[in-house]
Amino acid sequence: MEKIKATFVKGKEYWVVYTDDIPGAMSQGKTIEEAEKNLIDAIMELRKADTSSVIKEKEIIIQALFA
Repeated sequence: MEKIKATFVKGKEYWVVYTDDIPGAMSQGKTIEEAEKNLIDAIMELRKADTSSVIKEKEIIIQALFA
């Protein structure tokens, strides 16, 4: 299990979410829950593209930080 700290920022229509734990990982959603799911999907896609090391898929837990 991997814990990632993520920051959620409320915009006019969407929640934007990003994490400094994984460079380049960010997403958005109409709800916090949707933004969190989309961030997890983005992290998994970044890992698929990472050919420099073998990274096994892990369960990801988001620890929310609200700005």
